[in-house]
Amino acid sequence: MSTAGKSSPVGVARLAKLFVASRNGSMMPMMVLLTIPLLVAVGFSIDYTSAVTTRSDMQNALDAAILSITTMPTTTSLGDRQTALQQAYDANIDPGKGGTATLTSVNVAADGTATFTATATYSMPTNFMQIARIDTVPIGVGSSVRKTPALVQANFKVTKVSGYWDKTMTLYGTQFGQTNPQSLMKITYTYSNYQYTYTDRGKSYTVGEPKGYGTATAYTVNGTTQTMVQKQVCTTAGSTSAFTNPPAGSIPGTTKDGNNNNKTIYFNTTCATATYPANGSGADIDVSQMDKLYLQMDVPSASSRGQPTTLKSNDAKTSDRLYVGTTAANMPEVAAGQIVDIFSVVPCGQPGYQAWEDGGNDVPADVSNADFFYTVTGKCDYNRRPSETVLTQ
Repeated sequence: MSTAGKSSPVGVARLAKLFVASRNGSMMPMMVLLTIPLLVAVGFSIDYTSAVTTRSDMQNALDAAILSITTMPTTTSLGDRQTALQQAYDANIDPGKGGTATLTSVNVAADGTATFTATATYSMPTNFMQIARIDTVPIGVGSSVRKTPALVQANFKVTKVSGYWDKTMTLYGTQFGQTNPQSLMKITYTYSNYQYTYTDRGKSYTVGEPKGYGTATAYTVNGTTQTMVQKQVCTTAGSTSAFTNPPAGSIPGTTKDGNNNNKTIYFNTTCATATYPANGSGADIDVSQMDKLYLQMDVPSASSRGQPTTLKSNDAKTSDRLYVGTTAANMPEVAAGQIVDIFSVVPCGQPGYQAWEDGGNDVPADVSNADFFYTVTGKCDYNRRPSETVLTQ
């Protein structure tokens, strides 16, 4: 067999050694050839890293944009939502590096549950990949959100208010895009200071009813206009003997007259509640445009016992004066140091039970010591509050 034109392994090795040992510059072409793949690999890596960073920025911008359009009114058209989506997307990403955001679907179910989906696409220019004739890299991201129904209307009804101190509970709300809260509903209580006078062995004695009852009035508030929607008037009678056959729902009470040998004095209180108009349902409050809600109890006379005169559900220092429960018999006290989100404690489609301790008793204390009882029923539907929205993609 002829070996012409072939090199033996020994010859190849010898030539390699001579090539390496050469000093005449013939090594440079080989180094260039070896360097080009390395440079291409490094360049591709840089472009890839840039694409990964761009995609992350696009995702964050699209998430923020889709969340922002869920706070728009329900009457907003799809076109207006699309415009708002693109504007919010552009505001959250470097100029010229985001491409186009597209709102792909909006669906609001009958119960108010809403879902939104959107995508964003961008053709990212490359630097090093152009060596391989790859001028751009397509990048795409998607985002979906689900908004659960939340409180859009609340109905307040007085059940029982008592105590020696006048007080007022007010529902405050802050609209979307505003900073100043406004009064939405008010319930006032005025103590009647009932005193029972009787004669025993020719001497007259006067004794006050021990719990204290009066008149509670509920109003809806619109700016400076207050409209009365409910009124509860409690009337008390006293006697030196127990009441027989008291009216159903009346409130019995007793006290000792220390000025007359601790003689037992009996009281019976009846409360009549009326709504205005007569077929009204109490204080119906539209909170669909409210971003924040809180309750405030003002008790000016509480200062006489060194107690705070202003109690707020959104103040961790005073919120423990509020009781929140599911039934009249199950109203636990708010734990000290907590802030109450009124949107979350008002149940949808059923009454919730709340009460306040006005400061006559120290807390913690059982709800039986509270003075201001009412029910609040919520209606839930599609809402604009961002806190009810969760990303699902």
